[in-house]
Amino acid sequence: MSMLSRYSQLEQEAAEIRKKLQALEESPQFQQEKEFLDKLKSLMNEYDKSPGEVISTLAPEPTSESPSIKRRKKRKLKVYKNPETGEVVETRGGNQKTLKAWKDQYGSETVDSWIIEEK
Repeated sequence: MSMLSRYSQLEQEAAEIRKKLQALEESPQFQQEKEFLDKLKSLMNEYDKSPGEVISTLAPEPTSESPSIKRRKKRKLKVYKNPETGEVVETRGGNQKTLKAWKDQYGSETVDSWIIEEK
């Protein structure tokens, strides 16, 4: 593509973009949002506030004591003892390597009967 044809193509694209911008600027929704933003900036200048200060005032970050933060309960520690080998495994979940191997070898019900302590 020659430079001249590329230039004319870009000019056409720019003209299309200008038309889209014009249509956007004339829409009532854009006018309303622009008016809001102008008024907000004016208020921020009047009270000498930054955008960050406005955001923190309107939506403060929750503190760790906030009841809206839901944390999962800590799982109980289970202690398993293999009666054949005497090996002890402590875990809070079922994804422990040795425990999985035992369940594959002996079955889940059998291994669950080996629980000697739950904390």
